[in-house]
Amino acid sequence: MNPSATRDPVLLEVRNLRKHFPTQQGWLGRSGSKVHAVDGVSFAIADGETLGLVGESGCGKSTTGKLILRLQEPTAGEILWQGQHIEGLNQAGMRPVRRELQAVFQDPYSSLNPRIRAADIVAEPLRNYEALSAAQARERVAGLFERVGLRPDQMVKYPFEFSGGQRQRLGIARALSVQPRLIVCDEPVSALDVSVQAQVINLLMDLQQEFRLSYLFIAHDLAVVEHISHRVAVMYLGRIVEIAPKRAIFTRPQHPYTEALLEAVPVPQPGVRRERRVLAGDVPSPINPPPGCHFHTRCPYAEERCRVESPPMQQVSPQQWVACHLRQPAAIEKAIA
Repeated sequence: MNPSATRDPVLLEVRNLRKHFPTQQGWLGRSGSKVHAVDGVSFAIADGETLGLVGESGCGKSTTGKLILRLQEPTAGEILWQGQHIEGLNQAGMRPVRRELQAVFQDPYSSLNPRIRAADIVAEPLRNYEALSAAQARERVAGLFERVGLRPDQMVKYPFEFSGGQRQRLGIARALSVQPRLIVCDEPVSALDVSVQAQVINLLMDLQQEFRLSYLFIAHDLAVVEHISHRVAVMYLGRIVEIAPKRAIFTRPQHPYTEALLEAVPVPQPGVRRERRVLAGDVPSPINPPPGCHFHTRCPYAEERCRVESPPMQQVSPQQWVACHLRQPAAIEKAIA
């Protein structure tokens, strides 16, 4: 078995995905060291499933999403869409796949073309894939507007005439227009007010039920991830350190970094306090990541082995995988029993 395995039919699988960005040094612009943005990531997303991808800023979450969408080219690794390798496809080969892989981006304003009307923003993907008359396109767009909570009479407006939440609904309507199977949601609610966040999250969940969508939901807000996800993958410095169903992640985390993330979440009850383990030091540079376990420089339990040997992903309980030398499968299974 491997940590990317799921019980349901798999739509997307990535294996040992890597993306290294070369830096430039010197006045001649010669290539120097490399930024290890994504450094060996593996997971799978099943049909109708939401996989939450969490971690600190700069850990490689958004880059992972862009690699899956082929907005950036991977340095190494495999990307399989319904069993087909897509990491090496040219533009013509990617065209039918792009219809099934869509995205909702973090900034609901900069991701929309400010020069065209809302109706044309949503209709543009439709025109790329279907031969529709103007009346047919207008009818389809009006239906999408109503489905995401916008009024058809708003179709003539420009993006600046919408609020932040309405612009994000517009982005969701654009992603839905070509009837995708999987949507990469790159922090889609982080720029919105809290009340609007809840509305957009509930909309995404309703759409998932209605159209059996799958989501890769990238976020740093653990409360949002817990609400929408079926499984959660925790990422640190370009690597996934733990992946499990959300209940296991939030009730019995196995990686020290996952524990620290959960302890940092504020308690929503005045007067209630709990002990927090504050991580020492700063996140290491992805240009020169530490050897062995990337987390060992901040881990309170680090041993000598952690400093020299990279821990493999190992199964510690049903459907729960962790990359940590201190977690032994036999010991975990015994503790659970």
